[in-house]
Amino acid sequence: MAYFLGVDGGGSKTTCAVGDEISLLATVTTGPSNITRVGEARARESLHQAMRGACAEAEIDPGQVLRACVGIAGGGREEVAHAVQRMVADDLISAEIEVVGDMQIALEAAFGAGPGVIVIAGTGSIAFGRDAQEETARAGGWGFAISDEGSAHWIGRTAVSTLLRAADRSAANQEAGDAAGLCRELKRAWKLRSFDELVLAANSSADFAALFPAVLAAADGEDALGQEVLARAGRELACLAAMVSRRLFAENNVSQSHIPLAMAGGVFGHSERVREAFCDEIRKLDSRFEVKPQIVEPVVGALLIARRTSPEDKTTRVRT
Repeated sequence: MAYFLGVDGGGSKTTCAVGDEISLLATVTTGPSNITRVGEARARESLHQAMRGACAEAEIDPGQVLRACVGIAGGGREEVAHAVQRMVADDLISAEIEVVGDMQIALEAAFGAGPGVIVIAGTGSIAFGRDAQEETARAGGWGFAISDEGSAHWIGRTAVSTLLRAADRSAANQEAGDAAGLCRELKRAWKLRSFDELVLAANSSADFAALFPAVLAAADGEDALGQEVLARAGRELACLAAMVSRRLFAENNVSQSHIPLAMAGGVFGHSERVREAFCDEIRKLDSRFEVKPQIVEPVVGALLIARRTSPEDKTTRVRT
């Protein structure tokens, strides 16, 4: 029996799936493994925990794994790929290991070898697509400090800046009025006591992605600012998808009258408001898009890639 292993390494969690040639045998989720955000030591710990845990649940030894595919942010860069390969091979598995970008495993999970556009919105964000000739294009995903529009980090940072702008406009107390619900939830998420502490925290090494649940809670509590931040996130993500479609699927391309579009990541998974705003905006930007309603699990794509033949066989690999 041959066993295969797929990993989806993200900025907030790492998911590992183990399967044989046909079946999924086990899936385990651990902490973050995005090297840029958490460093190599934390990434190695999360990867090892996820892979050992999935193998244990599948009741196999890691040494029995024939091939593995790790999809991770920045995996298309040689230095990141080599670092991840070292981590995974370090006293863990001796299998053939392929490291690819997280967008590649998401695209694989959504469309197999076919054309389409995937938009990922988790801790970070990116849009990635492939046409029928296997040409690819991307938009966004340039890092949380300068890009990643519509991501959990972007939502948290935008919520704070929107709150501060509302406070500037208000003649009332900074924590009163329309922004009260959002302010309360943001302080609670960061375990703060006052508006001033929130400002100080936001200007230090704050984890803005950790504010995403707080924005959801505020929006569910009918906070208008929280609702608008989520709607903006959906529109930003739709713009990323439209950029990719314009590069890959020219409007006069009769053969591509319909463009498959899929969503992946916790922002889409946890926020109906983001999904609705995304779908409403994408229809305005390009009517050819056909949105798949199911949220894609990228780790499924990683497992599919691992089941294929070696990386030298380019006809069966997702291109970078």
